[in-house]
Amino acid sequence: MSGHSKWNNIKNKKAKGDAARSKIFTKIGREIAVAVKAGGPDPNTNSKLYDVIQKAKANNMPNDNITRSIKKASGELSTVDYVQIVYEGYGIAGSAVIVDCLTDNKNRTAGDVRCAFDKNGGSLGQTNCVSYMFDKKGIVVAENTTGLDDDQAFELAIESGADDVSVEDGMVEMTCDPSVLASVRDAVVSAGLNLVSAEMSWFPQTMVTLDADSLVRFQKMLDTLEDNDDVQNVYHNVQLPDDEE
Repeated sequence: MSGHSKWNNIKNKKAKGDAARSKIFTKIGREIAVAVKAGGPDPNTNSKLYDVIQKAKANNMPNDNITRSIKKASGELSTVDYVQIVYEGYGIAGSAVIVDCLTDNKNRTAGDVRCAFDKNGGSLGQTNCVSYMFDKKGIVVAENTTGLDDDQAFELAIESGADDVSVEDGMVEMTCDPSVLASVRDAVVSAGLNLVSAEMSWFPQTMVTLDADSLVRFQKMLDTLEDNDDVQNVYHNVQLPDDEE
């Protein structure tokens, strides 16, 4: 992720996922497992699980896969426990990178993440070494199934407590303070919009531009990280070519 919209990131990941759908399903399966462990297997009483299920559906994850992941996490099938670890570091040319992971083996994940940085001109840092360059926000993406125009979407955003809203390509995207993510999500659903995702994200306060050679190495590092099953999301402050569309 970078300065580009969340919806465009979702579309880009889905396009890549056509060639590696099982990898995307594995990552979402881990999110389901963590949500079930934290709040139980019923999405009607576990809002986090509800959010992850909507994300799974937006990525075309089959219902059988979703059900199987819930059963694994609730103890009906054999399972493992995943823990969240957030790594921070510097990409090439001092760019800032945050790597959000869910893993059942901390040593393996730490080694893989460090290797991805080291081999591509970066270095893994300490906690909080770059996160101060980002703002942590909630972000809600939904299909504009009721045909809201800009004014109507803005009104819904204000009423729900969101800070910003955009309407584009048949989608409504709202950003908000993390403390009101649930209320913004509920307002969007109550308004009849089809929820795509509701989650926390890191937004860079400023963007940096790399030269062509550095950009190639940075993209290679991103690809290596995102190809790792333990890595859920990668956030950074580099201006990528796709972000300029």
